[in-house]
Amino acid sequence: MNSRRDLLHWQFDLVWSLAQLHFEALTDDDTHWAPAAATWTVHRGSDGAWRPDFAEIEPDPIPVPTVGWLTWHIGWWWSSAIAHAAGAAVPERTEVYWPGDTAAALSWLTTLREQWLAVLDRAGDAELDAATSYPWPAEAGLTVAHLAAWVNAELMKNATEIGQLRMLRAAGPAR
Repeated sequence: MNSRRDLLHWQFDLVWSLAQLHFEALTDDDTHWAPAAATWTVHRGSDGAWRPDFAEIEPDPIPVPTVGWLTWHIGWWWSSAIAHAAGAAVPERTEVYWPGDTAAALSWLTTLREQWLAVLDRAGDAELDAATSYPWPAEAGLTVAHLAAWVNAELMKNATEIGQLRMLRAAGPAR
């Protein structure tokens, strides 16, 4: 590896390959499975758009997200990261909808992956050293390299949560 970009790209590819182990096995039943009484999920509105449960201040206890909610969450933060890295307008959370089924959600995430790889591929040292205010406030003094490392970490965390939910559902109820 010759650069930070190469390292971030390698790490992202590793995280994506691990995520695929769970993503490729998902079914619509997995996506909508409610693992607890208190959950955050996605709901189809009267206009046909799928919106997530969300609270500006997390409730106590924090609801367990469904796989549907987690795939929306990945799409929301990743769309925002890509827009920010491109200097485009960052979508509001309320403007990002879940696609409606597992296949469409995974297709969306694959498209976001391709867009993110384009961001990484054009990032030289100067771009990686540029200041960024997403997802942190500008005064944090972080860079696009920090953003790329965060994308890798956030994707790994969310993919792990999806995998854990998929395995819990497959294992069945506790005895």
